[in-house]
Amino acid sequence: MLAAIYRRTGPAAEVLAIEEMPAPLPGPHEVRVKVSWSGVNPSDVKSRAGMRTKTLPFPAIIPHSDGAGVIDRVGEGVDRARLGERVWLWNAAWGRASGTAAEHVVLPAAQAVALPDGIELAAGACLGIPALTAYHAVMVDGGVAGKSVLVAGGAGAVGHYAIQLAKLRGARQVVATVSSEAKAALARAAGADLVVNYKTEDVVRKCLDFTGGAGVERIIEVDLAANAAVDLAILRPEADIVVYGSGAADMSIPFFPAIVKHARLRFFIVYNLNPGDRARAIADLTHLLATASLQHNIAARLPLARIADAHELVERGQAVGNVVLEVGQVGGT
Repeated sequence: MLAAIYRRTGPAAEVLAIEEMPAPLPGPHEVRVKVSWSGVNPSDVKSRAGMRTKTLPFPAIIPHSDGAGVIDRVGEGVDRARLGERVWLWNAAWGRASGTAAEHVVLPAAQAVALPDGIELAAGACLGIPALTAYHAVMVDGGVAGKSVLVAGGAGAVGHYAIQLAKLRGARQVVATVSSEAKAALARAAGADLVVNYKTEDVVRKCLDFTGGAGVERIIEVDLAANAAVDLAILRPEADIVVYGSGAADMSIPFFPAIVKHARLRFFIVYNLNPGDRARAIADLTHLLATASLQHNIAARLPLARIADAHELVERGQAVGNVVLEVGQVGGT
């Protein structure tokens, strides 16, 4: 099979290569998926670039945790009825050497989730990190029903899903911040009630005016290091900032604004969701997919051979939405 691989960290064009290697075989309770689309996420880019550590956990890595395709082999203990099943994948490269940037990937059967009919496989490659992150951020700690919600970066891969999920799960008001009019259009189409361009508008004033001075009850935050002061200024007392990302490893939190509002900060990483939370998220997302309730924003579709270009798109923030790589032609679309 063909696979993208890197053996050291560094710039995408220098360390990523396409190589031929033996196709893997599934072990007990595993499935092999013929990959059609591989999703590229910021975490994949950061790992390859060595932004967290330059020491690889394995001698060679096939990147990407997200993907979609068709099960073509099953291991002992897996129902053979799953052969031919269209699936989306999660955590394929988390703690493992072999992710979805290959023509085949083997992983535990539970990490290959049936994709409802009518949903293209390219969209399936956007679910593992972006949609699951958005879902957990919306639903954790009692959810958002009846609440006002701010989604930071509302046109991003996670933010676009978060706007939709907040509306679908009962948010009273959804505000989104963006950095351009094109991104504003995407956020409005996803269902945002108010869209604020943080580069040209006063986010604090706009949000407080919109909520009658009360502030928002949940902020879904992509970059706490950049936005902590603004978040605390627009947060209602006894309310939540749910953090799934930061542009810096270390940051300062304004103490007095946080303590006087009894602000609650909730951090999480989607790779480590507990089994109960992940199962609930997968079940609800499956229902929403089956009822065609979600929009999918695929910003770029490239062939596997252009994996370095795809990584650079994500690394530079040039893609407004998800970036996916076409790995092979698989039954279905």
